[in-house]
Amino acid sequence: MGNPDGMAHARGEGDPYPVPSSTVETREVIRRSRFITVLGRAENRADASRFVGEVRERHPGATHYCWAFNAGPPGSTAQVGMSDAGEPRGTAGRPMLNALLHSGLGEVVVVCARYYGGVKLGTGGLVRAYAGGVKRTSQICLTVNKVTQTAALVIVSYEMAPRVKHALRAIEAEITDQAFGTDVQMRVLVAAQRRAELEAVVAEATGGRGVVADAGD
Repeated sequence: MGNPDGMAHARGEGDPYPVPSSTVETREVIRRSRFITVLGRAENRADASRFVGEVRERHPGATHYCWAFNAGPPGSTAQVGMSDAGEPRGTAGRPMLNALLHSGLGEVVVVCARYYGGVKLGTGGLVRAYAGGVKRTSQICLTVNKVTQTAALVIVSYEMAPRVKHALRAIEAEITDQAFGTDVQMRVLVAAQRRAELEAVVAEATGGRGVVADAGD
């Protein structure tokens, strides 16, 4: 779930972070207006756009479909977007995005379908309604940890290859390709935060004679 205190904790670059594992929905009636808040995962802007369209289809006829997304790590503003969708400026998209950025979740999109009930809520009431829906939905969202991986090229002698492969398994590094020439070259995927550990285990297994280099794309 999202952090219980609603705040994103400090994290290092490449550290795993929680992302939604499924779509979740909450509902609230405020002064006869119905607010249906739907939260899911978005790895990019296109995912977020598709999600908004899906919510429109699932809840047709709403007065507004306000939305916000953060397609990056928790609290990051590098890949964000929002829309008031016809509500007074700053009363929906911005408070929804602020709530997302403090939810502790990454790669997340949220849409609120509002069915107007005939009673105006005022700007403060709208801000509270839209932000509150995001907070409640993010708190009950089930998550999985996303692990950022990096590619490396491990070059070792034939004699040392079995020991190195055993060491790679121990740090959950995956060999995705191998080439055999005067030595063994292994393309490896490893969690970004274990990159230094990869170099250490290869050095230990080869007596410092193995090479670990960036693999590129």
